[in-house]
Amino acid sequence: MSLPLLPLPLKPGDLLRVIAPSGALREFEAFNQGVEIWRSHGYRIEISDNIDNRHGYLAGTDAHRRQQLATAWQDPECQGILCARGGFGSTRILEDWSWQENTITPKWLIGFSDITALLWSLYNVGISGVHGPVITTLSSEPEWSIERLFDIVEGRPLAPLKGCGWGGGTTTGILLPGNLTVATHLLGTPILPDLDGVILALEDVTETPYRIDRMLTQWRSSGALSKVCGIALGGFTKCEAPPSVPSFTVEEVLRDRLSDLGIPIVSDLPFGHDSPNAALPVGIIATLDAQAGILEIKT
Repeated sequence: MSLPLLPLPLKPGDLLRVIAPSGALREFEAFNQGVEIWRSHGYRIEISDNIDNRHGYLAGTDAHRRQQLATAWQDPECQGILCARGGFGSTRILEDWSWQENTITPKWLIGFSDITALLWSLYNVGISGVHGPVITTLSSEPEWSIERLFDIVEGRPLAPLKGCGWGGGTTTGILLPGNLTVATHLLGTPILPDLDGVILALEDVTETPYRIDRMLTQWRSSGALSKVCGIALGGFTKCEAPPSVPSFTVEEVLRDRLSDLGIPIVSDLPFGHDSPNAALPVGIIATLDAQAGILEIKT
């Protein structure tokens, strides 16, 4: 697959829209703080109508959430879309959605966790997005992480990320970041991108070790992992088993399920659900050095 198109760099004064394509909004103070960070950098922020709608655990019906996305994506003045939070629901709105039918010009889409499905779907039609903090998590990020997000969307170079190298040399490939649970549920669907030559960057939260094992075993059994050229692992936080339950640690599971693949792997990189969540561009060329434990984005 050819490299995706990067939207034009953002600049202060540009209009950005906030949408809630997944779970119901609950973190209202954090939401307001996140909006204010974007505004403090000089951006005009419009919040989608009825963004606090609730439909069970969803932020409104599928039609309502899909319309938020369509309104933002079709607005020629809007230069970027900021997702309010994750949760669950983005795959539901993709059931009746076509980027091509709605696209006027490519624009930035920013989020992580459940937003993985939107980012990977967008990558499939040749447009890059940002796997990075949503509005409700942005204010909890350290300053360097916040500035990294603005570096990506404003077109500046990115510093390498440092983690723990497992060995296996160095590889260069297409960076595809996402949440492990969401990505696992994309296996066997049209949303799953071509993984040939991909550096898969995965993170997760509140999944016990046996669940991580089950998901990685599915990746192995499907043959998907045989196509990737490297794996970058972010945070796997709050993934401990209950104290009374016999278990491996999540670190032991990751090693057991991945270390025999014969590809460069780096773990403990600073991205994922708990701060810091370093922003990563989707579909951009990256180099993974499993000796030094470094993930470097090529610009």
